Amino acid sequence: MLKEALVNKLDYDELSNCMRCGFCQPACPTFRETGYEAASPRGRIALMKAVADGVMEPDKDFVDQMNLCLGCRACEPVCPAGVPYGQLIEQTREAIEEVQEHPWWVKAVRKLAFFHLFPHQKRMYQLGGLLHFYQRSGVQKAVRKLRVLSILPKQMREMEAIMPEASGKGIVDFFGGTVIPAVGERKYRVGMFHGCIMDVLFNETNRNTVRLLSEAGCEVIIAPDQVCCGALHAHSGEREQARHLARKNVAAFHKADVDIIVSNAGGCGAMLQEYDHLLAEDAEWQEKAQWFASRVKDISEVLALLVEPTEWQSLPQRITYQSSCHLRNGMKVTKEPVNLLQAIPGATYVQLREGDRCCGSAGIYNLVQPEMAGSLLDEKMGHVAATQADILVTSNPGCLLQMKAGIHRAGLEGKMEAVHIVDLLARVSQK
Repeated sequence: MLKEALVNKLDYDELSNCMRCGFCQPACPTFRETGYEAASPRGRIALMKAVADGVMEPDKDFVDQMNLCLGCRACEPVCPAGVPYGQLIEQTREAIEEVQEHPWWVKAVRKLAFFHLFPHQKRMYQLGGLLHFYQRSGVQKAVRKLRVLSILPKQMREMEAIMPEASGKGIVDFFGGTVIPAVGERKYRVGMFHGCIMDVLFNETNRNTVRLLSEAGCEVIIAPDQVCCGALHAHSGEREQARHLARKNVAAFHKADVDIIVSNAGGCGAMLQEYDHLLAEDAEWQEKAQWFASRVKDISEVLALLVEPTEWQSLPQRITYQSSCHLRNGMKVTKEPVNLLQAIPGATYVQLREGDRCCGSAGIYNLVQPEMAGSLLDEKMGHVAATQADILVTSNPGCLLQMKAGIHRAGLEGKMEAVHIVDLLARVSQK
């Protein structure tokens, strides 16, 4: 049954394009950790093709290897054949999800999160309001003091410990409308993608994004009908739901008639930029999806083009940067964040060893694959500590939470802080 689903979902031509050269192996975190051929992109593609060709049956080991993949796509930039591995692993997981039988509680959690929570922004704000009450009412302190959280898995306790302050209101509520005018002459009409989790747990980052864009001469439009980008859905095998969300976002921003669509989350941005691939077989939406995808840019690309660092305040601290996998490997944005950080007056930029290697966050990977994620994070924090940086910067919310957890695990609290690049730039650009 799984075999038939794989044959129907997989792009066989792309499977065949893999030359088995092995260039992907040194770039793959799970191969480097395990040394197993099956845990490499080349190995996983070979397994996919073997199933599609009828050479092997897709058993539990096959499924486990597909789930062990981080989806970081570090293999793609080094692949001489240009194999879109990220699309292949998503197609495989979609096929697996189509036939896999989960325990009842897993089904319930997936249905709640993927269908009844993330796609509905009002419900996300309600959840944010509950989390805000939990954090500010004294309940959180009582729960921690009574060690109620000890019943939760270690990785969930670590996430609760570093969870940022939640908000029950979005940036539209903060700015009082969906159109924020440019300061001075308008250079671009920019659509701001606020995200589902970003607007609840990283509301300050969203507000800073809007302020930086406005001060850089952008009229910012917050499309009111936008929804979750669908990245978590696509990575978890729920690609049809991801397509449903994509159509809603394409319609919302097409109606807004913007020049640029800005994302401040690498994972969201990579997903948004690939809506044309996601909806490639949908004749009704293909042209609009191409229009949408061609306009998606990361916030760092826009700021690098428009801001004047000479007007920034001095920041006499050591800074290092952990790259977001999907920003680097999906959106192909590498230079702009570093250039912006290096332009901060007074700051000393320190290169992070293997800063382009996945931190182990990878969406919800650190929750479903805690052992591998923890191993990657511990190695990462060894490199981070060696920089002796005061500020660890990243450009994706999942990476930021993982870095905060890493600082906690490594005993670096009080010596170093993890900051989203937007918040750091907002800090030095304050007048």
